[in-house]
Amino acid sequence: MTSEEKIRSAFENKNWQEIKVTDSWQIFKIMAEFVDGFEKLAKIGPCVSIFGSARTAETSKYYEIAVECGRLLTDRGYGVITGGGPGIMEAGNKGAHMNGGKSVGLNIDLPFEQFHNKYIDHNKLLEFDYFFIRKVMFMKYSQGFIVLPGGMGTMDELFEAITLIQTGKIARFPIVLVGKDYWGGLVEWIKNTMLEKEHNIHAEDLNLFRVVDSAEDAAEHIFRFYDKYVLKPNF
Repeated sequence: MTSEEKIRSAFENKNWQEIKVTDSWQIFKIMAEFVDGFEKLAKIGPCVSIFGSARTAETSKYYEIAVECGRLLTDRGYGVITGGGPGIMEAGNKGAHMNGGKSVGLNIDLPFEQFHNKYIDHNKLLEFDYFFIRKVMFMKYSQGFIVLPGGMGTMDELFEAITLIQTGKIARFPIVLVGKDYWGGLVEWIKNTMLEKEHNIHAEDLNLFRVVDSAEDAAEHIFRFYDKYVLKPNF
């Protein structure tokens, strides 16, 4: 009987003690994912994560921008980390792979959309069951985020990074949003409503990210940051 079947059976029979034991043993599965991620990613070297929608078609301009971002980053010796799936993630891995750079995929087991793309290096594909562990890997081993148009998952990664940097929980690293048309409305709301109307953030928090329109400008922002600051672990 699988773990899921055991949990289902325990609920059906109201066996609360069995559920409690199952929860306790789950800690070891969580630990195993952390250990596997730390051991593999610590050996790869400086990387930049590329985020965006799994639904983006190859014909989209943002797909092409993500490919070019991967190429430009690996030209300068950075590896590329993505969520490992299709769409923008595939494009980022493709740019790195086709340029002979390091191409990393942090895949997540989902009932829809997510399957790992073919441009990830065979020894740099990690599979996760837990979103929160996967997010720790992005935060710990990325020297920068390039964020293209995406959905809820993309927003989740973006705002978690901004929050952790804003609160000093991790070292500051460059965050670039690509696509002024896509991100412009959100940025205006943050500035006009969150900052100026409600005073829920400080003005300097707007400097924690940059909005650009091209792969060249996105990559250049990363490079300029590390011309000024030394590469070091985020935490």
